[in-house]
Amino acid sequence: MKVKLEEINPDANSSFHILLTPHLSDVFLWHYHPEYEIVYITGASGNRHVGDHISRYEDSDLVFIGPNIPHLNFDYGVKTDHRKVVVQMKEDFLGEQFLKIPEFSDIARLFKLARNGVSFYGETKRIVGEQLEKLANLSHFERLMSLISLFQRLATSNEMTLLNEKPVENQYNLKEQQRLRRVHQFIDENFQRKIDIEEMAALVNLTEAAFCRYFKKMTRLTFTQFLNQYRVNQAQKLLLLDHTVTEACFASGFESVSYFNKTFKKVTGENPMRFKKRHITH
Repeated sequence: MKVKLEEINPDANSSFHILLTPHLSDVFLWHYHPEYEIVYITGASGNRHVGDHISRYEDSDLVFIGPNIPHLNFDYGVKTDHRKVVVQMKEDFLGEQFLKIPEFSDIARLFKLARNGVSFYGETKRIVGEQLEKLANLSHFERLMSLISLFQRLATSNEMTLLNEKPVENQYNLKEQQRLRRVHQFIDENFQRKIDIEEMAALVNLTEAAFCRYFKKMTRLTFTQFLNQYRVNQAQKLLLLDHTVTEACFASGFESVSYFNKTFKKVTGENPMRFKKRHITH
């Protein structure tokens, strides 16, 4: 299981990229990319982790995410039969003057808000979700017109919530990207054992203080917060496979059940046993 910088290219004969229900429910994909992204998922309940915002969505979710905001794939751990549409585009996907056109002033404000991460609810989520699900079946020209139309609907909606108080401004250079990939890969391969800051700092040739600053800049989380989030998600997967709380605790790298229970509730809003009963009984 690899976690990496997502590299995105527009579809053939298109200015943006569409993904339909990518099969990532078993993959913990904590990632970022310079493109804007609209995500609509239905038939699922799961974790919404965008920047330093963590919450749960129920039944469906519609989120617009700005460039370089670290986020977790919305279908991680989902076991239900769900559908997901992801649309990804560069800020200038319609040309450098796109957001400066007077008729697109509302959309320009929407793109600015997306740098905080925005979730939508109510009729906006339902209507735009239906539009997104039809997008792939349209001609290239109709896709573009539909995309602009749904942007306008989102831009003029009152049914929205900002996910981060401030815009997430992360400017990643190649060296920083490579470091983050190494850290992610190391966690993938070693999360079941004790990992300390000294070891991680040595891995990327930084002092401990420099590593802590670097990691917070790149992920908006401390290393401990990120590692705990990763381990909790591993534990969720084990609990869904009907492992006991104790088995899930130690197999996911926690050293005590009490700390595991406390951390699990902080990340998910419920204790491990409640999570297991709620999902296993459905």
